[in-house]
Amino acid sequence: MEQLNRILAEFSSLAWGLPLLILLIGGGLYLLIRSQFLPFRYIGHAINVLRGKYDNPNDKGEISHFKALTTALSSTIGMGNIAGVALAISVGGPGAMFWMWISAIVGMSTKYFTSTLAILYRGQDTNGDIQGGPMYFITEGLGKSWKFLAVMFSVFGMLGALPVVNVNQLKQAINDIVLIPNGVEVSFGTNLIIALILVVVTSIVILGGIQRISNWASKMVPSMVLLYFILVLIILGIYIEEVPRYLSLIVNDAFAANYFPEDKPFLGGVLGALILHGIKRGAFSNEAGLGTAPMAHGAAKTDEPVREGLVAMLGPVIDTLIVCTLTALAILVTGVWETTSDNGVSLTASAFEQALPYGQYLLMICVFFFSVSSLFSYSYYGTKCLSFLIGADKKHYYNFLYISSIVLAATTDFTAMINFIDGVFAFMAIPTMVATILLAPKVIKESKKYFAKLK
Repeated sequence: MEQLNRILAEFSSLAWGLPLLILLIGGGLYLLIRSQFLPFRYIGHAINVLRGKYDNPNDKGEISHFKALTTALSSTIGMGNIAGVALAISVGGPGAMFWMWISAIVGMSTKYFTSTLAILYRGQDTNGDIQGGPMYFITEGLGKSWKFLAVMFSVFGMLGALPVVNVNQLKQAINDIVLIPNGVEVSFGTNLIIALILVVVTSIVILGGIQRISNWASKMVPSMVLLYFILVLIILGIYIEEVPRYLSLIVNDAFAANYFPEDKPFLGGVLGALILHGIKRGAFSNEAGLGTAPMAHGAAKTDEPVREGLVAMLGPVIDTLIVCTLTALAILVTGVWETTSDNGVSLTASAFEQALPYGQYLLMICVFFFSVSSLFSYSYYGTKCLSFLIGADKKHYYNFLYISSIVLAATTDFTAMINFIDGVFAFMAIPTMVATILLAPKVIKESKKYFAKLK
């Protein structure tokens, strides 16, 4: 296990270097400026599209705008918001949250462009069904000579869609919150039982395809976000006098970088390490620029690519600017980030336990639904990637790999799983961002046409 941890740590470190930071954040800033800050100018219209004001059941696609967003959010609103934020703070301090905000603001533009492209350049799988996602907008938009990027995305997309972090942290939450306090001895056997239960629940839903996944997601995501939102607001209400101080600390600490060794070899040493850490955790949270969300948004019923881009850009707002910020403040105001060595979901559980009677059990409910909804969506992404590589008639084979990974994740160390996913996400971002930047003029042209027609 130690050797596996070391190999995966080196893999993650190799992938997340200065070139990727420039591609993700620099590329996102380029798109933001190129679009003349369009995502921020049409948030009201985006909300109207999301509410179904412009829905047409006769448009091409499989699911509504709302179901497309909730399917995408069901994969992003999950352990990135609970375990990912806790990991960011425990490693990088409060300032890491500031760089997650930057990642989200830039990510709004990235999601607008990638999801517009997912509709603009929808392709067909070998069954003749319309599909969207980076692999299709690469081949349809850039041409067959760029297919190597589409293949690269699909290979790493299959690995990135494995639910290893969500399962690992759900297992950890069950152990720390339910089993250990009640005198149950945690072992390989108990972890395996948890894995097998998750396998059964997941199999029932994912074998039903995108319709069943989106139906579950559209019911689970709004309710679980609302429950989590209420619980954290109660915590912040209890510690209301601490909130302004910690909001200020997040900003001030973003440039202090007190939590990294001085010899960290990146950019300006410790500050560069903090920026990279925050951006990495932001990417894990909202997945902007990675290419997963365009696969869900590419299935939306619409003939207006810009509409889906506008809906998609709301994802980082909900996911990182709202949900992640609430988690960070709950951890900070309760002080558990300084008084405990817990990490990941266990740190967030400590904050809930300290602030609320039976708070850890209320968090357990949220964790369960966050994790299970993520399990449903990620399987859809993986099958789409395999379908592109070897044909739609063989895509169901991915479910065997997917289900096997649930067992692996529940019985493996958290550090190994997070390093594996971080590294794979980086290699998904490369083809997605390169293609999006090259196709940006097409999105700008489509946007001008759409908004002229809207006026």
